[in-house]
Amino acid sequence: MAKYKIAWMPGDGVGIDVMEAAKIVLDKIALDAEYVHADIGWEFWCQEANPLPERTIDILNNTDCALFGAITSKPKEEAEAELIPELQGKGHIYSSPIVRLRQEFNLRTNMRPCKAYPGNPLNYKEGIDIMVFRENTEDLYSGVEFFPFPDEVREMVKKHNPKMKKFDKHPADEVAVSLRINTKTGCRNIITDAFEYAKRTGRKSVTVVEKPNVIRETSGLMVRTAREIAKNYPGIELWETNIDAMCMWLVKNPNDYSVLATSNMFGDIVSDLCAQLVGGLGFASSGNIGDKYAVFEPTHGSAPKYAGKYKVNPMAMLLTTRMMLEWLNETEKAAALESAISEVIKEGKVRTYDMGGTSSTLDIANAVVSKL
Repeated sequence: MAKYKIAWMPGDGVGIDVMEAAKIVLDKIALDAEYVHADIGWEFWCQEANPLPERTIDILNNTDCALFGAITSKPKEEAEAELIPELQGKGHIYSSPIVRLRQEFNLRTNMRPCKAYPGNPLNYKEGIDIMVFRENTEDLYSGVEFFPFPDEVREMVKKHNPKMKKFDKHPADEVAVSLRINTKTGCRNIITDAFEYAKRTGRKSVTVVEKPNVIRETSGLMVRTAREIAKNYPGIELWETNIDAMCMWLVKNPNDYSVLATSNMFGDIVSDLCAQLVGGLGFASSGNIGDKYAVFEPTHGSAPKYAGKYKVNPMAMLLTTRMMLEWLNETEKAAALESAISEVIKEGKVRTYDMGGTSSTLDIANAVVSKL
């Protein structure tokens, strides 16, 4: 019997290509694992009106963690138009399966490392090593939205906030509303995880990234909670910055920052900026971490136009695989994989198109294997 059971979720588009690269590397490492295929993605939305079938939830409930490639997502109207005819007009609404996974399994912490490996021609500056901690289940991604704007909700909001009256002139079918929901528990968890990581890895600062001067209550809750928690970590400085200023400072002085902690939407934005500093989404890995389960995924999309062409850079997927190994406490295998990845990048003999080369997705995987 294998030591681990891992849900294997290629998804669609280039997710299938990069997961094939990951399997080549995992086979070389000889991880003692059973890989259980699980359905997820656009095909299942079109055929079943559910991109995350219940059978996949059952598989995840009976595995140790999941490795995930990429999936296609489209706006509501386009998504409905691609359903098979017998499912159209039945009120089915597309929702992101990865967001559902995060909420279903309470994968409350999204870790996104952004590290400039020496020799990468796409590095903005050498020495960048930033870990973004993004709250993963709340904020604007909670999914509490209204359109058209219901009268009863409008009246309730007006009762508690007179500023809402200025929207009275707009009819319900011209107003869309999304609620930003942050809880003290969610704020406490993500800030604590960031400080614990800084403590464990010897980092000297945690920067909380919000916008409390304008979004006073939700961002304010995050900042106030960070100040409370920081008192428990006297050796680590708490820095506070607004999201807009943070984007500017990351471009100007990225080496000044080490650990960033923020809410869901801001974390999504700032982690993509950090990814570009170290080569783009082809190098951007992530882990969705809960107390009992984790789903690991590269942060890039499905890029359908490249599907099956083995053109895209699999480094993000391989670095994601490294994160999974580390979470499983396979620290030696994780370190060996990162070392092999670093060697391939530094040598520069095998590069995909984004790095100015002509190598394929699988060429990269085989080059990494040659270094293991």
